[in-house]
Amino acid sequence: MPQVMEFKLPDLGEGLTEAEIVRWLVAVGDVVAIDQPVVEVETAKAMVEVPCPYGGVVTARFGEEGEELPVGAPLITVAVGVQSAPEAGTAAEDEAEGSGNAPRPLIGYGSDHSRPARRRRVRPVTAAVSAPVAAPAPAPAPAPVAVAPVAPAAPAAPAGPVPVISPLVRKLAKDGGVDLRALRGSGPEGLILRADVEAALAALTAPAPAPAAAPAAVAAHGERIPLKGLRGAVAEKLSRSRREIPDATCWVDADATELMAARAAMNAVGGPKISVLALLARICTAALAKYPELNSTVDLAAKEIVRLPSVHLGFAAQTERGLVVPVVRDAQSRNPESLSAEFARLTELARAGKLAPADLTGGTFTLNNYGVFGVDGSTPIINHPEAAMLGVGRIIDKPWVHQGQLAVRKVVQLSLTFDHRVCDGGTAGGFLRHVADCVESPAVLLRSL
Repeated sequence: MPQVMEFKLPDLGEGLTEAEIVRWLVAVGDVVAIDQPVVEVETAKAMVEVPCPYGGVVTARFGEEGEELPVGAPLITVAVGVQSAPEAGTAAEDEAEGSGNAPRPLIGYGSDHSRPARRRRVRPVTAAVSAPVAAPAPAPAPAPVAVAPVAPAAPAAPAGPVPVISPLVRKLAKDGGVDLRALRGSGPEGLILRADVEAALAALTAPAPAPAAAPAAVAAHGERIPLKGLRGAVAEKLSRSRREIPDATCWVDADATELMAARAAMNAVGGPKISVLALLARICTAALAKYPELNSTVDLAAKEIVRLPSVHLGFAAQTERGLVVPVVRDAQSRNPESLSAEFARLTELARAGKLAPADLTGGTFTLNNYGVFGVDGSTPIINHPEAAMLGVGRIIDKPWVHQGQLAVRKVVQLSLTFDHRVCDGGTAGGFLRHVADCVESPAVLLRSL
């Protein structure tokens, strides 16, 4: 007999305790190889394809697409040693034979999938093909499903595994919405057969009396969108920032005409193009070297301000999944060309949903270019546990007094939101003024290098 192995949702790292099933990559009855991806999940950090450490035939999947599972919850069961899915038929025909092959540890993850997490029962999508597998008991349905006269419901749902061997029978019941625990099988020792499920399905499709009119008080309440996954993680982080950080914001308008001219000159000589974001990032790292208070974090437990030696620069990127903040490591050691290339690489990964958790963590300062949305100003919320965020509005033509004369210049609004615990307004104002001076006269940046 083949050995049925249960594969649980592994620890995906970065302290993540749960993940949402986005897309199943295998179906019950599929043959999988060792380390083959079987499901795509979304964590609070990124989209991840999860490989299975066992090779054989998939006999069960646990959880629906869109369902959130805790780390350690069962994902699939695999009949190790089975080379193909069994044919549909009787219980005897559903048994599969084969010799087991030794499972290997899952590549890229640890072997301990039992770390504590927020647990809830998971309803299995299908069940084992060769023998009933000891799986977590499914959560009780809100109401028992109507059953056919030929297979009356038992007075109470029996404890333990449901007496079904065939995965096809289970799939038929699942697709039709039949609660197998409400059925009494007509096969040997109460085994539930296909005929039992088909009879229950026939009862379900029988005409039902028209529902009574809903009371006037029960009205539509609008669309409800679960606050989970990436959106939930962002909400929690922003809420924590508001709860813990006494923030303040200062802003200034700056003449960016010379900065834009410098960029045009740099791009005119050939080679990789330099983005405006890269120039602003280079200005930020120079300003942080002069005002290191803003490249820090607060350790509440130790009651200390921790000034950080390197600038890991986060930048806001809008994607179909929502706002994410990829991190450019050691930004202080990069030139504008290197910064442009890294921004482009991380933005492409973000839009494709391929960012790794490590790409989204460890930032020390964030640059938020909300000008791409056509707005001039904003009061950013600090990306906890950082101490500051620089916001940049759109660069547009405006009337400006230049060298004593009214002229049309390219003007940008810069805003700095900072943690008032790490510095006072003088330091924050000095940082912002230095950034504005570099924007207005890029030569100031050369003097600060």
